[in-house]
Amino acid sequence: MPAVFLKDRSLLSISGAEAQSFLQNLITTDIISLEADEARPGALLTPQGKILFDFMIWQEGDGYAIETDAGQRDGLLKRLTMYKLRAAVTLTPRTEDGVTVSWDEDADGVRDSRGVRDSQGVRDSRFAKAGVALIRQPGKHGDGEELLYDALRITHGIVTSGSDFALQDAFPHDVLMDFNGGLSFRKGCYVGQEVVSRMQHRGTARRRVVTVSAATALPETGTEISAAGKPVGTLGSVEGDHGLAIVRIDRAGAAMAAGTPLLAGQTPVSLVLPQWSGLVFPTSADEASA
Repeated sequence: MPAVFLKDRSLLSISGAEAQSFLQNLITTDIISLEADEARPGALLTPQGKILFDFMIWQEGDGYAIETDAGQRDGLLKRLTMYKLRAAVTLTPRTEDGVTVSWDEDADGVRDSRGVRDSQGVRDSRFAKAGVALIRQPGKHGDGEELLYDALRITHGIVTSGSDFALQDAFPHDVLMDFNGGLSFRKGCYVGQEVVSRMQHRGTARRRVVTVSAATALPETGTEISAAGKPVGTLGSVEGDHGLAIVRIDRAGAAMAAGTPLLAGQTPVSLVLPQWSGLVFPTSADEASA
């Protein structure tokens, strides 16, 4: 499968003697346990625990690289600078345009125009949990259709902000960061940590990512998913008759247990929780609150 260039991704470098402690005390990811060739998801939260910025992060030399949506980068840089104060940290926007992803037979490293393998990429831990070896590398190293990557994301229940959820509207649990390595409950305090820890310990997370399928083409992103006229969730990324959504799994589970059709707009749909998450749909109010 060809390597796919994601043109709407941008990068920041975070370096300096206090780079690790600065990030460890600020973002959701436990970066101390990051392996040398591993990219993990992460987020900077609002004090209320919602995702303000989302990104991938990995080690780079003595510092770290953050990959985020191009439209988020300047805002993320500004917010990180605000938190930096007098810390011995340097925040630098990178000059590379976009990021290349490759997987399956290409996942041992993308190749340049001469066909020579370049193993400088990092493995995406989100896909690894879904059993897919996917490598991310800054810059353009392939020309595959971006739709191929979107189809892969949808198949494995891996969301992206903008297409699947709005920033400042979702908690990390909503997008499965408690299962994909992007949310730590052991490393101590960071912005929004108290809220997400309370959700974890009380088991109050109800909104979750699901894969959506239909017998015909799905309606557009943003379409409401409902059961018996009551909202269950909202359709996110769509590729033909498959897509992603964030839904209330208690409501969806109760509807499925009762045999009530689930509809995206007027289109009957089936919902499946990503297998790698280990989650199941609650089938009663008692189970949902357990």
